[in-house]
Amino acid sequence: MQVTETLRDGLQRGYEITVTAAEMDAKVTAKLIEAQPDVEIKGFRKGKVPLAMLKKQFGQRLMGEAMQEAIDGAMNDHFAASGDRPALQPQITMKDGDTWKDGDDVVIQVSYEALPDIPDVDVSGVVLERMVVKADPASVDEALASLAETAQNFEDKAAGAAAENGDQVVFDFLGRVDGEAFDGGAAEDYPLVLGSGAFIPGFEEQLVGSVAGDTKLVTVTFPENYGAANLAGKNATFDCTIKAVKGPQAAVIDDEMAKRFGADSLDALKGQIAERLEAEYKGAARAVIKRALLDKLDGLVSFDLPSNLVDAEASQIAHQLWHEENPEVHDHNHGAVDPTDEHKALASRRVRLGLLLAEIGRKAEVQVTDAEFTQVVLNQARQYPGQERQFFEFVQQNQQMQQQLRAPIFEDKVIDHILAQAQVTDVDVSKDDLQKAVEALDEE
Repeated sequence: MQVTETLRDGLQRGYEITVTAAEMDAKVTAKLIEAQPDVEIKGFRKGKVPLAMLKKQFGQRLMGEAMQEAIDGAMNDHFAASGDRPALQPQITMKDGDTWKDGDDVVIQVSYEALPDIPDVDVSGVVLERMVVKADPASVDEALASLAETAQNFEDKAAGAAAENGDQVVFDFLGRVDGEAFDGGAAEDYPLVLGSGAFIPGFEEQLVGSVAGDTKLVTVTFPENYGAANLAGKNATFDCTIKAVKGPQAAVIDDEMAKRFGADSLDALKGQIAERLEAEYKGAARAVIKRALLDKLDGLVSFDLPSNLVDAEASQIAHQLWHEENPEVHDHNHGAVDPTDEHKALASRRVRLGLLLAEIGRKAEVQVTDAEFTQVVLNQARQYPGQERQFFEFVQQNQQMQQQLRAPIFEDKVIDHILAQAQVTDVDVSKDDLQKAVEALDEE
């Protein structure tokens, strides 16, 4: 095998790798010898078929396998010898692809961008502050009040009282399209909270102001994208009979309410709320210190970046932001979205920091354990109730999905590794100060 360098420009690499015809023939012969004991052809006993005949019958098929193995082996040998790590999958072509014939040397052309040499970074001098927020009584009480609202009951309003948004209307209804009743368009004693958006747009508003005993004719139009195709875009009428109008009554904040949420007492529920709030504060504070750390790292290192990684990241950023600005478009059937200089600058930062974190993690031998990976898969599977098994099977069979799930765990562990070496000071702050810091992240 002969390797000739054809390009070395920054991170760009090009090579021409030649596997001689003799080497290819030796590989095919080795495969034939390996298979010979199990081959049986009419006129010959099993294992006694001459190699020349085997080569004539199976040589072409084995040549393809041998060629692929030769190319793979040549690439592996090249990367082992050069120390290069390609940023993306190398482009490999046969120099004489259309004209190559049996007996010729196999010449392949390889091009790729190598990952850069990343300098070591001393983070011991990095100074950071970690925001710490305690759950104060006022925040706990505010959370308790929100829980009480979710546990609210509805009680009959005074006779003749009109229904308002937030009230519950208990009513019978019968829906018609083109004068004909339709499946699913009728119910009795249905409890509807006005303003909840549970019904077709425009329906609930027409019940505001009604009182118990009223009959109402509600006229609406089903949305064009309504789930039932036979109703989508159709005009409909609903005969409604109001049976009761009930106002919301927040639950009393006491031990009984606490038990409805699985706590033994009100004090125990307050303790659980405080723990949950502080866990939320801790997560927000981590996001703040992580951004601060990345900003520091970004100013500490400088190295060449693979242009193909930067271009791919810039395109992804531009595409994502375009969809955020055009939320009505859910597919990719739109024109090209060209990255701006701002997108490219952000892409360069992300690629640079991503490569740096990956290198720090590699040198520190940071690993994602099976238990950590399994926990993430479990958390993801919960998003697909009733289909957890299918999700597990999908992950098992999809290497790319596995990498997507492992990457955030790996990054978090590398961040923890770096923070352990940096000078980090815990600083007590208010919830409002933490909130302002989090909001500032979104503005950058």
